[in-house]
Amino acid sequence: MFENVLFQKSTSLLAQDLKNKRLPGSILFYGPEGSGKFTTALELSRVLSCNGKIKGDWNCTCSSCLKHKALVSQNLLITGTSNRTLEIAAAKDTFLNQYYNNTRHLEASRYLFLRSVRKLTARFAPVLWEGEDKLSKFSPVMADIDEKLELLNPGTKLPEAKELTALLDNIQSNCEKLESSFLYDSLPVSQIRNFSSWAHLSSDSGKKVLIIENADKMQDSARNALLKILEEPPEDVIFILTTAHRTSILPTILSRVRTYSFFQRSLEQQKNVIDRIFHYTGAFGKTDFPTITDFLQSYLPVQKEVIYGNAKKYFHDIADGKVPECESVVKSCGNFSPKVLFRLFLEGIIEEQKKLTSFAAGSESSFLALREIQNCWNNFSVYNQNGQSALEMLARNLMQINHNHCGVFREVTK
Repeated sequence: MFENVLFQKSTSLLAQDLKNKRLPGSILFYGPEGSGKFTTALELSRVLSCNGKIKGDWNCTCSSCLKHKALVSQNLLITGTSNRTLEIAAAKDTFLNQYYNNTRHLEASRYLFLRSVRKLTARFAPVLWEGEDKLSKFSPVMADIDEKLELLNPGTKLPEAKELTALLDNIQSNCEKLESSFLYDSLPVSQIRNFSSWAHLSSDSGKKVLIIENADKMQDSARNALLKILEEPPEDVIFILTTAHRTSILPTILSRVRTYSFFQRSLEQQKNVIDRIFHYTGAFGKTDFPTITDFLQSYLPVQKEVIYGNAKKYFHDIADGKVPECESVVKSCGNFSPKVLFRLFLEGIIEEQKKLTSFAAGSESSFLALREIQNCWNNFSVYNQNGQSALEMLARNLMQINHNHCGVFREVTK
């Protein structure tokens, strides 16, 4: 049980609660990115529906476990914002490497790729999007992905090398389109209402599990709607919320969930995770990476160093009273596709202005700057403002803050 979650003590607590039948109906997994929260949530959903002789064994071949491992179980619903395209790219590399070298990890890498894709596509289950215009727009993309995944299902003969590579490239491209064009950055109330209806439907085979990833990223109306469900949860349904920012969860929601903490793994442990999951060592022609996040970010179309370099110049131009060349920034940053590139750019600006908090005159301007950066992210990710317009607006607002505080930004860019 939980054999595929490495170096997290919370799995032992979960296993004990399952054994003693003390698992509550609402759970929060809290911890930093890359700490295994989502993997644990998926594994818990499998264990709860397992019909095998040894309940929860990873090698169980009962029909329920097979469906859960392939992420096609009708008893599992996944929602919430997430960045999955980098994991899909890494899983694709792993799959192709194991295929070309005909290694003993080939079948495991096939599962890895299938699961990485379905971690994204599961968020587009029709039950979640009922009544929304986007459903008809992304349905053809989903149908194409599902059709191609059928060719990769365990037990099927894999295509020849050239055909397999083209097939995986096509799936990856469609996944990038799904994530960048249709996935909400903030969970809307409509999806809360839709999965509430799903949760109240009876199940003939085990517990139903609803996973809300990044539960801190919700609209206010969605938070209130979720709270009402947690106050009177349906029978035979387990709610699993995950977050890296526990303080952003409503206190009233926190009071209705049991929290399991996940901790940052050591660098050695993270290297072990990368090697074990992606069979990375010597396979990709890349240097070692200190963290799981660094490894996945190596699959960005524009490297993090380039993004941060552009962010530094953008902030320094503002500090010098110059209007940044936003069109050039957007081009240098790959048009901010996928969206995570824009988030990294804003993180770079945040890093540049951090020194403002070290002296009294800069603290207020830092507070105001961070607020404008958050507004910029919302404009881009929630209200679909294009990257250039969002950065031009941010530049104007930051220049106004700098002017009102007597050019204080210059103090940290000298």
